[in-house]
Formats: sequence, structure tokens, C-alpha cells
Amino acid sequence: MRRDLSLPRWSLRRTVLTLLLPAFALIGAAELWVTYRTAVDAANSAYDRSLLGAIKAMDANISTASGGIAVELPYTMLEFFELTAAGEVFFRVATEDGLMEVGSADLPKPPVKLEPRMPYFYDAVYFGEKVRIGAYARYLDKPVTRGANPQHRIVIQVAETTGSRAEFIRKLVWQAAWRDFLLLAAAGGLLVLVLNLSLRPLARLREEVSARSPTDLTPIDRSAVPVDVQPLVDAINQHMLRNQKMSEELRRFVDDASHQLRTPLTTLRTQLDYVLRESDPGNVRRALGAISRQLDDATRRTNQMLSLARADAAELPVSTVDLQFVVGQVARDFVFQARERRINLELDCVDQSLPVQGHAGMLREAVANLLHNAIRFAPEHGNVNLKLSQAAGYAFLSITDDGPGIPADQLPRLGQRFFQAHNASPAGSGLGIAIARAVVERHGGSLAIDNAPDTAGCIATIILPLAESELTVS
Repeated sequence: MRRDLSLPRWSLRRTVLTLLLPAFALIGAAELWVTYRTAVDAANSAYDRSLLGAIKAMDANISTASGGIAVELPYTMLEFFELTAAGEVFFRVATEDGLMEVGSADLPKPPVKLEPRMPYFYDAVYFGEKVRIGAYARYLDKPVTRGANPQHRIVIQVAETTGSRAEFIRKLVWQAAWRDFLLLAAAGGLLVLVLNLSLRPLARLREEVSARSPTDLTPIDRSAVPVDVQPLVDAINQHMLRNQKMSEELRRFVDDASHQLRTPLTTLRTQLDYVLRESDPGNVRRALGAISRQLDDATRRTNQMLSLARADAAELPVSTVDLQFVVGQVARDFVFQARERRINLELDCVDQSLPVQGHAGMLREAVANLLHNAIRFAPEHGNVNLKLSQAAGYAFLSITDDGPGIPADQLPRLGQRFFQAHNASPAGSGLGIAIARAVVERHGGSLAIDNAPDTAGCIATIILPLAESELTVS
């Protein structure tokens, strides 16, 4: 038995929500991370522009006229910058060799070599606080000392604490988190609403099927369900049709059995009553012989009805069997019956096997019923011929007798249950041909009954598709 291990047996609603809500949560987390990185980039971009403005303002107020480095009004400028930055501000102006410097001499140096007139921003820790530092280098227009290299550079650093940046980022992220939460909540609510609306036709379908009576096997209206569910409804309808067919066959079998067994049982009851009243041994012996024949007839009818029921509905194991072997077995079984009636039984077979896909027992039953009819209706000293051949991928079995034949107007009705031709003598159950037809059709073949073209009598032809595989006989 195959077990489905992919998902628990939950409802569709629960399954969809269980799969999608964590996905929504992951999407929300990814969105929050992207928002955080965007907020950090936006804050750095805005605050770094302020740092660059302070660096440019300080650079404009650097003087080397005194032979050293002087920065006019740096603290006034820094106080104003602190007001706009909402934090502490530090600065350092020095020559690149560090021999001359103004401001905070221990401010962390840039981790990379600065490109001329290209600002560089980096994070560092200063006196236990996180700071953001902007660094800028340019060549001096005039050496600060005699003999100094005219290409000597000056480095300007301005640092601010990151408290205001962190607060800006925190507010921006919280706003984005609330926005994402509300969007996810709205999406979840919309998902639940859409699921309820989408599953409503299935709920109506369940209510409709539950309200049906046990005997109501009419097809479900597929137009009332979504297109995606229609294949399921089609499969259910097909299953219901099969069940309806099986129920009808069961009912018909019960009706047929009661019809076929009522008369023999009534006759047996009458004959037994006669035997119980009769004192003459000769009459008793004759009555018991009639009872024996009646029991044989009832037994055969019962077996035929059971065979017909199996041919109609029973699940049969299928294998590749040799039709020639099956026909040969049946012919050997009927040799003594044919000999008792002085009938010439002839089997004409091809020299090779005829593999067909099917059930050997049911095929024997079909051939036996047709051969039984042929021997029963053939006259004494008559002929019954079985001929096997193949052509165009099919096996052909024809059973021919030289009996009275069948009236032309009754040929179309042959194969109907309990139907017998008017000239049938002795009378039978009318099930033999029906059994043979049911078996052959279940094996993908066909059965044709007609009068023999050249002589009086009847010819029954079984046509079965040949199989291309190894043979097994059961």
C-alpha cells in the first residue's frame, strides 16, 4: 500500500495557510533586512554630506601664512555643527607626516591611503563611543616650512558620534516594520477570505453528496465546481457509474437466479412428493432418475450463472496464455460426451502457439460453453469442428456444427441472457452464449454467431488480439 508522506492529512485551508504564512514571515524578514540596509545607507548618505560640509568649511579656513597650520574659528564652527548633528563633534587637521596638527591628535586615522580631494568615510570607536569619521586630503599650495616638499599634503578629519544616526535608522526601521506587519496581516486576511471563497464550491459539493440517498448514483454536475476540480468530479462520476453498473448486474443476477432456480426447485418438490406417495419400486426408480436429471440441470444452471457473474464483474488475474493449449484441453474434455452421441469431433490447429493476454480459466469456460452448445444441437453421427488460425495480429477460433442452424430473424438476439432460438431442442438455460460473449469482450475480443455458409448448422467465431510475451498456462 502506497503511503503519502509529503504532507499530513490536513484540510486544504490548513495546508495552504501552513505553507504560505511562514513564507510570508520569511518575506517580511527579508523585507525588514532590506529596509534596515536601505535606512543605514540613507542615513550615512545624509549625515556624510553634513560631515563633508564641515570638512569643506574647515578646509576653507585653514591658513599656513604663519609658517604652520592655523584654523580660523574652528570651535565656533564645530559648535554650530554639533547643533545640526545632535551629537559630539571632533576634528583633526594635520600634515600627512603628523609633524603639525590641530585638534584631537588621537582621532583614529583612516584605514586606507587617501586619494587627493576624494572624501573617505569610515566607522571607528573613539573614547568608547562609536563615531563616524570623514577624512579629506589635499596638497598644500604653500609649504609650511622652508625646504619642505611642495607636494606636502594636509589631512582634515571630522568625526561625530552616531547616536543621532542610530535613532534615525531605528525610527525608519520601526516605521517599515509596522508597515510590513500591516501589509502581511492584510495579505493573510485576504488569503483566508480567498480560500473561503475558493473552497465554498467544494463545501456545497460535499453537502450535496452527503444529502444523497445511498442508492442515488446519478452523476454530479461538473459545471457547478471550479475547472481545477472538474477532473476529480469526472473521476468520481466514473467510479459511481461503475458502482451503478455493478449494482445493476448484482440485481439482475439475483433476479435471474431467482427466476432460473424457482422452476427447477418447484419441480423437484413435486417429484419428491410423488416419490414419497409412490409404493411401486419401478415408478420410484424412474422418479428418482428424473430428480437426478433435474438436479444436474439445476446445478449446471447455477454454475453458469456464477460463471456469468464472474465474467461480468469479477477482478481476474491476467497473464499470457496459449489459446491453442486451452482449446486443446477443452476438446479433450468433451471427447467422451461427443462419443456418447456418436458425433465426430475434429480439432484443426496451426503448428505454432497462439499467445493471448487473459485468464486461462475464463477462456476455457467460454470455449466450453460454445462447444457444449455445438455438441448438444448437432445430430447423432453429426460433425463438430474446431478450427484455430491467426491473421493480422489476431487469433481466430471457429466452432462449427451441422445442427438445425438458427432462424435468421433471431440471430441478432443470440447472446442475450436466457434467450434461446425457437428451434432449440433440447431446451437449455440460454446462458452459454451470454457467458462466452461476456468473457471474450472482457478479453478485448469479439464473438460472432451465424449460420454456416456451406452446410446446415451454426458457426461461432471468437476473435482475440494476440499478445507478444512469454506464455504461462494456468
